[in-house]
Amino acid sequence: MISATKLKSVDFYRKIPRDLTEASLSGAGLSILAALFMMFLFGMELSNYLTVSTSTSVIVDKSSDHDYLRIDFNISFPALSCEFASVDVSDVLGTNRLNITKTVRKFSIDSNLRPTGSEFHSGTFANAVKHDDEVEGESVEGSLALTTHNFDNYVHQFPITVVNFYAPWCSWCQRLKPAWEKTAKLMKERYDPEIDGRIILAKVDCTLEADLCRRNHIQGYPSIRIFRRGSDVRSEHGHHEHESYYGDRDTESLVQFMESLVASLPTASQKPALEDKSNAAENAKRPAPSAGGCRIEGYVRVKKVPGNLIISARSDSHSFDASQMNMSHVINNLFFGKKVTPRAMSDVKLLIPYIGSSHDRLSGRSFSNTRDFGANVTVSEIFYMKNRKTYYC
Repeated sequence: MISATKLKSVDFYRKIPRDLTEASLSGAGLSILAALFMMFLFGMELSNYLTVSTSTSVIVDKSSDHDYLRIDFNISFPALSCEFASVDVSDVLGTNRLNITKTVRKFSIDSNLRPTGSEFHSGTFANAVKHDDEVEGESVEGSLALTTHNFDNYVHQFPITVVNFYAPWCSWCQRLKPAWEKTAKLMKERYDPEIDGRIILAKVDCTLEADLCRRNHIQGYPSIRIFRRGSDVRSEHGHHEHESYYGDRDTESLVQFMESLVASLPTASQKPALEDKSNAAENAKRPAPSAGGCRIEGYVRVKKVPGNLIISARSDSHSFDASQMNMSHVINNLFFGKKVTPRAMSDVKLLIPYIGSSHDRLSGRSFSNTRDFGANVTVSEIFYMKNRKTYYC
């Protein structure tokens, strides 16, 4: 049997006895330096590990549309009327396109995003809305003041009821007031409500009758609505069927328009002089929004530079109460460049699964204002296309 002593004799890694070693100052200094160096390296590695770095990259779109990029969108606003919904585009080169309509379509929807009618057509008016010249002195009170309690009675009593929904603080309403009251007085003299009873002009103060104005989807002031007896029928969605007046607001234009309304009644004797003016009057009115919401869909072409795509409430002849505006919305679709068909996208996802997590990231997202009206909160959404990256809030 082999002993332990014989096994140790073949050891190639023999140890030196500690009593034969001797410590030195140079060795101690070298050991300390080595330890400090190792601690320094460890600290550097730990610092690099804990540091957050940010990198920025610029990617130039290489689509075949040359210097332009197409943006397709389909966005629903349950509390913004198509009457005032505006699609605007601007960029750092000075481009500023307001209320784009050529490639944009609007559809009235209710608060549950359900469509309530056909496509909403905004119409175009080249000239600014005309008003009467300012006249000193108080204007006569010719129109009838309506409230929630008597509104339906008067609308159902007269064949035609034209209502001015206004707010006392609105500058456009103040400019309209003299002509409106004068027109109401003239129409009352020509068509006495007690004798003739074919038309009556009224007004509603939306600061006092907020519920009544909201029920009629009034979002901008002044809003002139034409109610015809028998045609103001509520559907299952609760909307009204009536018209809006968008023409000039001077006395002459208003009187001419009111006369055209009376002439359109079957019982009225239509005068030849009014026949030639009827076309202008028809162009001044359009169907009123049948609900308080709007679905906006279409596309815009923008330059490949930093810029903005903005959807807002806009009008050149109306005022808005910010405390009553609600810009909550649901993004049904929003994407840049050429649209990829669902079949092609499905094939791509099978080949490159991670593409699905970055494509069309805003689709189906909702940005809602959960506070009640009157909270003086406006929720708006602005999409920034900067260096072809999309920033959203």
